Amino acid sequence: MPDPYANIVETDPAIVATIAERLEVRAADPNQQEMLGQYLGRAAFVTGAHVLEVGCGTGAVARTIAARPGVSAVTAIDPSPVLIEDAISRGAGLPGLTFRVGDGRSLPFDAESFDGVVFHTTLCHIANPEHAVREAFRVLRPAGKIAVFDGDYATATVAAAEFDPLQACSSAVTSNNVLDRWLVRRIRRLLAEAGFTDVRSQSHGYFDNEDPTYMLGHAERGAELLEETGVIGHDLAVALKEEARRRAREGTFFGHIAYASFIAGKA
Repeated sequence: MPDPYANIVETDPAIVATIAERLEVRAADPNQQEMLGQYLGRAAFVTGAHVLEVGCGTGAVARTIAARPGVSAVTAIDPSPVLIEDAISRGAGLPGLTFRVGDGRSLPFDAESFDGVVFHTTLCHIANPEHAVREAFRVLRPAGKIAVFDGDYATATVAAAEFDPLQACSSAVTSNNVLDRWLVRRIRRLLAEAGFTDVRSQSHGYFDNEDPTYMLGHAERGAELLEETGVIGHDLAVALKEEARRRAREGTFFGHIAYASFIAGKA
């Protein structure tokens, strides 16, 4: 099954609705909010900045950026008309926030239009991500900043021990929902090749153990994917989901993904 984010315009509306729900669940997670705040703080956009978010989904990150002190306006794009409609609804009434349909590899904006560009878990879903990074460089004003945050999805795990059967669920989600799970390891080079300077990176760890939500859903969705693709039968899928829930109830569930953020400038 291909990455539905990479083909979001052609993705079944029911799947897009599920994606929207999971994006909002992830955005509400305190650990995710902490990582977002950390790298946005390091980006240090100029006072009065107009910031572009590429691949905004339901607009959760764009809403957070718009609320930050010193940011005057946020424009957020996504290739999915369905997600943009959702984002407009969720962001209704918030000042300085605009959503529109657009592809990060061919931005519908003039050169030097923004003071900041943000990619939040977006590049790993874009075929030829170097095109998106070059476009970000083009639309940034001199001294503008780019902030890239993405998962090192090769590290995603829900395993508590060797040969843990739940790890197959995690691997299924990664294989079916990320176009390039190794991309984060090349982001520094992509930024440098696009012309960005002073690239600074930071490692972030996402840990889901006590009262798990996002990674528990990750395990459950993985079991469903394994069934949908014919790898396992229905009874085993049900059993795997129940095992994940049992661990959550008993406080033994473990989930982890390593993330990384990169801040760079345009001279």
